[in-house]
Amino acid sequence: MEVLSVLNLGEFAQIFSKMGMFPVFDLAYYIVSILYLKYEPGSVEVSRRSPVASWLCAMLYCFGSYILADIMLGSSPLDYFQHNSHILLASAVWYLIFYCPLNLFYKCVSFLPVKLVLVALKEVVRTRKIAAGVHHAHHAYHHGFFIMVIVGYVKGSGVALMSNFEQLLRGVWRPETNEILNMSFPTKASLYGALLFTLQEAHWLPVSKSTLILIFTLFMATSKVVMTARHSHGSPFALIESWVCHLLFGSPLGGSEEDHHHHAAPAAPSSPVKTKEELSEGTRKRKSKKAE
Repeated sequence: MEVLSVLNLGEFAQIFSKMGMFPVFDLAYYIVSILYLKYEPGSVEVSRRSPVASWLCAMLYCFGSYILADIMLGSSPLDYFQHNSHILLASAVWYLIFYCPLNLFYKCVSFLPVKLVLVALKEVVRTRKIAAGVHHAHHAYHHGFFIMVIVGYVKGSGVALMSNFEQLLRGVWRPETNEILNMSFPTKASLYGALLFTLQEAHWLPVSKSTLILIFTLFMATSKVVMTARHSHGSPFALIESWVCHLLFGSPLGGSEEDHHHHAAPAAPSSPVKTKEELSEGTRKRKSKKAE
């Protein structure tokens, strides 16, 4: 505790937790979200064929977690669209990523050093969304701890949970990509974060909310930056999850098996060091070159 007091961690955490997200952090969130949308198969073709469908997909990528959480809490799914500045900012990012001449904006934001900064900023927003979701659910259902966890989880990973619905807008149907069946690191981290913030909200975790926000943000940002820089899909939770699943359910988590089947599914072999987004982007570029 003396070390923490010397470092003024509590004071710094208070300042950090009160820092506004708009426009800098939200802008980074929208850029990374729509950047990943462009990596998805068929997204560029949809943007040429139906700009309206492409825009709706982009809005789901940016605001899907808010929409899903509002539906769960009995609010209108259109509530968040009253924030005109956020919608206009996200729409501007969508237009620049898909329609900027010579793909200049896309090339700038996908440049790895720039992308790493944007990814780190996005995780700041994700942590705030988890904390806000738990807090909102706590006010609506004061003793509904499971509801707090679910809403916080949805706020942190709602985009991934709505991915199958978004695929339908693009004319793609891939049920094997269901995020519940094959959780990515951000989805798992959102669930664990929702648990931590629920414990803190119930006063079962002896730490202030501002300190928890700071610590969890540092963990998420560091993990995602390292994973993005190394083009890795590995999870820091893999070892612990495997041990816990073996202890409680008599079998390992099956991450290696799932990864094996996941990589074996495509017809053409791909390099194991590339992420799903990079593979999709490479395929899209090859198709565009053939068309030329």
